[in-house]
Amino acid sequence: MLKKIFKLLLKLLFIFILILTIFFVSINIFIKPSNNRNWNDDQKVLSTGTVKGNKVEIKNIRDFRYASTTSYMDHYYNKEYDLNKIKRVWYIVEPFSGIPGSAHTFLSFEFEDNVFVSVSVEIRKEKGESFHPVKGLLNQYEIMYVWADEKDVVDLRINHRKDQVFMYPMKAGSEKTKELFLSIINRTDKLSTQPEFYNTLFNTCTTNIVKHVNLISPKTIPTIDTSILFPENSDLLAYKLGLIDTDLPIDKIRNKFNINKKGEMYKNDPNFSIKIRE
Repeated sequence: MLKKIFKLLLKLLFIFILILTIFFVSINIFIKPSNNRNWNDDQKVLSTGTVKGNKVEIKNIRDFRYASTTSYMDHYYNKEYDLNKIKRVWYIVEPFSGIPGSAHTFLSFEFEDNVFVSVSVEIRKEKGESFHPVKGLLNQYEIMYVWADEKDVVDLRINHRKDQVFMYPMKAGSEKTKELFLSIINRTDKLSTQPEFYNTLFNTCTTNIVKHVNLISPKTIPTIDTSILFPENSDLLAYKLGLIDTDLPIDKIRNKFNINKKGEMYKNDPNFSIKIRE
């Protein structure tokens, strides 16, 4: 009797896996990513990057000024960056309330003369669309690399979304930081002509950062880790891997590198990026 039940369960499991496989294969065959949709106003414009020797020109750097999360003055600019002046990369974590373990992560690059630029890997939402992790498994969102003025992406999260934000200086020499910057520029350019779907498990903000880091320093970060899938604790993983530039014990780092008070205090300061690091 038990053998018959076991065989029946195996058959049902096989049928379930077969149906699931057919479903996902069908999605990939019949639904194609596109850069031409009715996008949200804040995600209409794609950034691009052009490498000319030691100089990189980034076009369409987002520089919005926010009255709220839905009300803003839109502005973009183009800027050329000298790779010989790159100094440091910062890892930023924005935990979300509501879903334990969830967070958004992004990077900010620091150059000499107090020049900063951020890059955030995000779903590209259509008008009226909102994020759901299940839809993120079903090819319902394209992915985009948002290059932005640091004031834009940090001020939005601290003063309008009211989220906690942690900014960590990373241990990486200027050459590795340069390689990381160029790797992200190349992927930004590729996505501008070859769109891809976001995937809740395999193509997210954090998995893309991991891929870029591991591309320049193979096997630096494990690709299969709960802190990558649920990146609220990805900062603790980075600490344990020796990637954060600090001598503090692990229980002190979040208090040290939380920038909310400074982000609120200096939200109108023209030296915002310098002040939040003081």
